Amino acid sequence: MSSFKQVQDDLLICYCENIISDEEYFILSDLYCPNNLDLPYDEYPLFDLESMSNDECITEFRFEKSHLPLLADVLQIPPMFKCPQGSVADGMEALCMLYKRLSYPCRYADMVHRFGRPITVLSMVTNQVLDFIYDTHGRRILQWNHDLLNPRSLEEYTYAVSRKGAPLDNCFGFVDGTVRPITRPGENQRVLYNGHKRVHAIKFQSVALPNGLIANMFGPVEGRKHDAGMLADSNLLANLQAFAFSRVGDPLCIYGDPAYPLRVHLQAPFRNALLTPQMEAYNSSMSSVRSSVEWLFGDIVNYF
Repeated sequence: MSSFKQVQDDLLICYCENIISDEEYFILSDLYCPNNLDLPYDEYPLFDLESMSNDECITEFRFEKSHLPLLADVLQIPPMFKCPQGSVADGMEALCMLYKRLSYPCRYADMVHRFGRPITVLSMVTNQVLDFIYDTHGRRILQWNHDLLNPRSLEEYTYAVSRKGAPLDNCFGFVDGTVRPITRPGENQRVLYNGHKRVHAIKFQSVALPNGLIANMFGPVEGRKHDAGMLADSNLLANLQAFAFSRVGDPLCIYGDPAYPLRVHLQAPFRNALLTPQMEAYNSSMSSVRSSVEWLFGDIVNYF
């Protein structure tokens, strides 16, 4: 099958030889005009991680150069990825494509000079790596992660939270809804509009641990969804009731803002109309600890 460029060249020859008329030439040229930009990707060298400096890796991929092989190993990245049309990418190259794509709002066209690949290949490889990581590791934050949230680890988290000054001695994490703004959609604007932030958005629910990790993630959901609604849909409460216990069977909890209901495994600030000094001190202490842990959301937004 001829490429669009070959067809364009043939049309031009036919036009010059008076085989087709002016009108036919313009109609056929418009019909066989490629949608993708014809960038000279073959003029750029193929990706070579060894030739990049540590600063370049941090700038473009958000990770130090020495950390990239470790990440590839931990994520179980295969030696290569093969696209449906036959193109092949080395595992490390493919992982760096994904990091480059996520590190800053960039187009695939902006990645051509770094990887020396056509836009279509960059798109296919990036999506393959993303699907692989999601399929292989998504369960670690979408479901209850027993490696991260076993009774011994939960107790360590409660000690860390308590040492930070929290009045609760059985709190191991903090739950919150995160609003991520999007451009105004052509459809379903009311569904995606978040009245509190006054933006169109999607929302996520996250449980943050004192070690800086996200233990559980739910979403995305529509921007107008209330945090309590996300909690109900996420099945998080059921998991807490089943697994959030110390080694001796004492119930452990997470802490959220006033939007969340009060449960044995989910605590929230006092919401009385008139707060006693003790209640105010409790709210202030928990808010301080909660804020320090939730800095990780800002870090993610800053780097990716």
